[in-house]
Amino acid sequence: MKQLIQGFLLALCMIGGAQAAIDAYEFRDETERERYRTLVEELRCPKCQNQNIADSNAPIAMDLRREIFRMLEEGQSNEQIVDYLVARYGDFVRYKPPLNMKTLLLWYGPIGLLVLGFGVLALILMRRRRATDDDAQNTLSEAERERLATLLDKKEP
Repeated sequence: MKQLIQGFLLALCMIGGAQAAIDAYEFRDETERERYRTLVEELRCPKCQNQNIADSNAPIAMDLRREIFRMLEEGQSNEQIVDYLVARYGDFVRYKPPLNMKTLLLWYGPIGLLVLGFGVLALILMRRRRATDDDAQNTLSEAERERLATLLDKKEP
């Protein structure tokens, strides 16, 4: 039981240390802290595939957090900071890339594939329906239909 409590306390200490390492910057006011938080959460780490700068432990993410803090201290706007990072690392650092010729397929590709899929599905269903209708109509010849009609009209005693 004593070892379990010690393990729990050690885990608690490690969690607190990791949280303090990320937020070790001194901000002038709470709005600047919020701007910093917003920027590091909406920008993607260039090394990590799908982590933002705030969550990544990669060295480049630490450098980018430091660079964003420095630019905020200089008084640059959020747009200037994002533009600097996009110029340096490309549109990949944004989670929401802008709509331009390079990203047109990225934005409208899924919708196009969905429409194409529904079109193919509708075409397959129409062909199946047409084939079953043709099979039902073409199974008996005209003479066979007449004979069937006379047999059905006859009443057996």
